[in-house]
Amino acid sequence: MRSSLLPAIAHPRRFHRFHRRCCRHRRHHHRCRNRRRLKHSHVIYRRGHPQIMAKLQEHGCVWFKDMELTKSPEGFRSFYDALGLDLCLDPIHTSGLRKMISKKDGIYEEVNKPTLRGHYIGLHQESTHVKTSTYGAFVCFQGATIEGGDFLVADGARILRDLDPAVLQRIYENKVRISVSNLDFDFLAATGPLKQPLMNFFQDLIAKAVAPKFDMELEMLWGSDGKPYRLQAVEPPMSPVNRHPKTGMPVWFCNIHNHARYLRDNRPCTVPEVGMTDVYYGDLSGIPKEDLEHIDEVSRKHIVRVPMQPGDIIFVDNYRMLHGELVEGGGAGAWAGRRARAGVGTRVGIGA
Repeated sequence: MRSSLLPAIAHPRRFHRFHRRCCRHRRHHHRCRNRRRLKHSHVIYRRGHPQIMAKLQEHGCVWFKDMELTKSPEGFRSFYDALGLDLCLDPIHTSGLRKMISKKDGIYEEVNKPTLRGHYIGLHQESTHVKTSTYGAFVCFQGATIEGGDFLVADGARILRDLDPAVLQRIYENKVRISVSNLDFDFLAATGPLKQPLMNFFQDLIAKAVAPKFDMELEMLWGSDGKPYRLQAVEPPMSPVNRHPKTGMPVWFCNIHNHARYLRDNRPCTVPEVGMTDVYYGDLSGIPKEDLEHIDEVSRKHIVRVPMQPGDIIFVDNYRMLHGELVEGGGAGAWAGRRARAGVGTRVGIGA
């Protein structure tokens, strides 16, 4: 198994990739030969497991490139089975918002929507206040038909290191709360004396009927963003800094780069209002835009763009690495490519 540092992102942004052609056969072969390929690749990955996991711990991310086998869900499944990693469901699987390509293999679809044309998915970890996956494996099944669609990764340890101490102290001491949805009930302004009873009714209804589907601790709050008839689902206060559960390394563990409304409003975004997120301090006061701009600047400084091709896998340490996607161009069909992912490793609770 050959490996080399990617020249465009060599030290200090150390990002490792492996080149491996597990099999030189084309996909249109007999089923029995495909089974032999799966068995053969399983042995290769299993033997390389110690080296792969050591590189993952050192760099936080490994890029497997030029592989034929992993162009299918079955082949992708053989990859993480061989590494001895257990599947886990997406942290918000119960919400129904994550489309699965293969339920039996635990594979979720990432990008394959024309509606995401020109959309920028900011840096984030696959996590909620309640749970996260230890690792994540992202695969490309079909390449982009036009330019664009790069996968983004950034090292949370380096982001934490380069944040201005004053900005970091403010957000660490105040903690953050993330709003995950907006429900507007503007008609309530015209309901007179029924307004408050109706507000209580809808607040209770959403809390009991909708919030439980997300398997998250959500508080339904009116007017957090200054709009009195907007009901928001808000996560509890949490620390933006976490300590890696295996290495003890302090890391930036916060989805603010993707979820902050101010940052989303200032870059390409096609999310409908009901799905727009926002981030506040722990007391629900606003985070200064200057601090958000600084966090954005430092985050973008450490972004590495990965032009994934069919069969490529990005294997990430979900505690240390943040990821996102830059969806460019337009068109139909597989205009931005087709990527999928699987959460692997033990699904555990998170904390400061």
